[in-house]
Amino acid sequence: MTRRERRIEEVGMGAKAAMGGWWRARRDAVRRDAGMTTSEYAVGTIAAAGFAAVLYKIVTSGAVSGALESMIGKALDAPF
Repeated sequence: MTRRERRIEEVGMGAKAAMGGWWRARRDAVRRDAGMTTSEYAVGTIAAAGFAAVLYKIVTSGAVSGALESMIGKALDAPF
C-alpha cells in the first residue's frame, strides 16, 4: 500500500469516527428530549380543538345527521 493510499484510509477512518460521534450525540439528545414542551402542548391542544370543531360541524350537518339517524333506526328495528 502506498503512502497516499494509507493517508486516504486514515482520513476515511477519522471521518467515520467523527460521524459516529456525531450520530451518538444526536441519538443521546433525542433520548434526553423525550417529552413535549409547554408550547408544543398548547399548539397540539389548539389543533385538537380546531379538528373537533370541524368534526362537530360535519356531524351536525343535515345530510350526516339524517344518515346517522337512519342508520341507528335501522339498527334498533333489526329483527333478532
